[in-house]
Amino acid sequence: MRLSRYFLPVTKETPSDAQIVSHKLMLRAGLIRQTASGIYAWLPLGLRVLNKIEQIVREEQDKAGAIEMLMPTIQSADLWRQSGRYDAYGPEMLRFTDRHEREMLYGPTNEEMIAAIFRDAVKSYRDLPRTLYHIQWKFRDEVRPRFGVMRGREFLMKDAYSFDLDEAGLQASYEAMFVAYLRTFARLGLQAVPVRAPTGPIGGNLSHEFHILADTGESAVFYDAALEDVSRDELLSADASTIAKLTGLYAMEEEEHQKVENCPVSADRLRTRRGIEVGHIFAFGTKYSASMGMTVQTRDGGQVHPQMGSYGIGVSRLMGAIIEASHDDNGIVWPDSVAPFQAGLVNMRADDAACAAASDDIYAKLQAAGVEVLYDDRDERGGAKFATMDVIGLPWQLIVGPKGLEKGVVELKRRATGEREELSVEAALARLTSQ
Repeated sequence: MRLSRYFLPVTKETPSDAQIVSHKLMLRAGLIRQTASGIYAWLPLGLRVLNKIEQIVREEQDKAGAIEMLMPTIQSADLWRQSGRYDAYGPEMLRFTDRHEREMLYGPTNEEMIAAIFRDAVKSYRDLPRTLYHIQWKFRDEVRPRFGVMRGREFLMKDAYSFDLDEAGLQASYEAMFVAYLRTFARLGLQAVPVRAPTGPIGGNLSHEFHILADTGESAVFYDAALEDVSRDELLSADASTIAKLTGLYAMEEEEHQKVENCPVSADRLRTRRGIEVGHIFAFGTKYSASMGMTVQTRDGGQVHPQMGSYGIGVSRLMGAIIEASHDDNGIVWPDSVAPFQAGLVNMRADDAACAAASDDIYAKLQAAGVEVLYDDRDERGGAKFATMDVIGLPWQLIVGPKGLEKGVVELKRRATGEREELSVEAALARLTSQ
């Protein structure tokens, strides 16, 4: 993509209403623009990152055996009355009446809808277990939306729902999602701490939150220092033993930690950092299947209410969390797995024929090799081009200038470390195409 033809409204100044790093940088880097309180338009660069995060989430859900579908954003109030949650949910639910005077709502979550769909289609133990998921926009009318996409009113969410014949099956489904979450966050370049959590309005008696450790997190997390020793490779290959190891180590969000009379972790091993919640999983048994009249026939001819669980990941929220965990004074530092482009190609002198020709040739070769590249071919000062590349945080910068070309070299910069190398064009291309 040529930057001269792209829509990338980068700004030098930090917006006055942005309070945290991710919000500031998402606005400065031209990823999002606010259209109403807590509601954002996703601009082209931001959408590329969002799609990559979504795809990693999708791939790990598929590996875990979940089946993708898509449910609507608008739901009938009647569904929520069947479960008893319509009046109990609170003012965060956006309620309205359609032209036929039917009470409707913009879905904040989908337990009722998926329960109704499953109830009407499945009648036998032969159809269990199943886990269904979708990635869909949600709306919760936060009283004070703030921090950009970290606490907006409209957000993109992956929610999965498991259906099992008995509690043992539910436990297996819960563990499969637990593993999928560990692998997902590791692939996103994040260190996630699973924290035992209250179930809240979702219900049930087993729940874990997943917190990303970042200095600008929204709440404090207290945890055993041994959690810091868990390697990324271990999380990428997570299994049931990994769950046992992690859940066997103390980790509590501040509010729950304060309720613990005798912390089992010694003072020298107890750590505290800020955390950003990016995922939450629940095992709530028959709370919804029973209230909504869902039954299946067992092997011996009896009838039972299926055991259910739900599993959410804040897909749009994850972008903010990644930036909070990976940035420097100059801008965003994207992990390779979700970067909008793998490399930024910088032509230092657009008015120099030889420099332009060499840059065009490199651009064509990178595209032919399948490298996602953003080509800064604008007639701008070199300093402005470097500032743009740094703030948008692409993993690599390949810099082409007249002086370097005279020596037969270009410059390759690694954004995360700032390391720079002078290489031949062929060597630079080989480096980028081998990533």
